[in-house]
Amino acid sequence: MRLIVTTPRALVLDADAVASLRAEDVTGGFGILPGHADFLTALPVSVLTWIDFDGREHNLALRRGVLRVSGGDKVSVAAREAVAGGTLEELETAVLEKFRAAEREEAAARVSTERLHLATMRALQRYLGANSGYGSRPAPDQDGAS
Repeated sequence: MRLIVTTPRALVLDADAVASLRAEDVTGGFGILPGHADFLTALPVSVLTWIDFDGREHNLALRRGVLRVSGGDKVSVAAREAVAGGTLEELETAVLEKFRAAEREEAAARVSTERLHLATMRALQRYLGANSGYGSRPAPDQDGAS
C-alpha cells in the first residue's frame, strides 16, 4: 500500500511499502490492509501506526484530519498537523500533548468569539429598544414629501 500524509504546509510522508496501517477515529481503533474497501473517516488527535514490508513499525502523530482509502492500495491522510517518527511513548508524552493543548486553545477561542458575538447582539438589541421611535415615521412620497 501507499501512504501519503499531508498538512496545509507540507507533504509529511509518502511511503510505498506499507504492509498494514492502524489508526483511530471517534468510534475507536481500526486497521487497514492492502485491498481494503474504499473508506473515509475523520481522525481526532491520535497516532497513526504502520508496518512496512520489512516488519518495522513507524508512528506519526496527527492533530485532526481526514483519512481516505481509495482503490484498495492508497491511503491518504490530510491533517491539520502531523509529526512523523519516534516511539509511541515519545509521541504520547511530547507531540500529542502539544496537539491537545492547541485543541483546547482553539475551543476556548471559539467560545470567546461566540460570547463576543452574543454581547454585540444584546447591545444592538438594547440600542434598538431604547430608540423605539426609530423606523416609526412614515416613508416619504416619491417626490420627497412626507
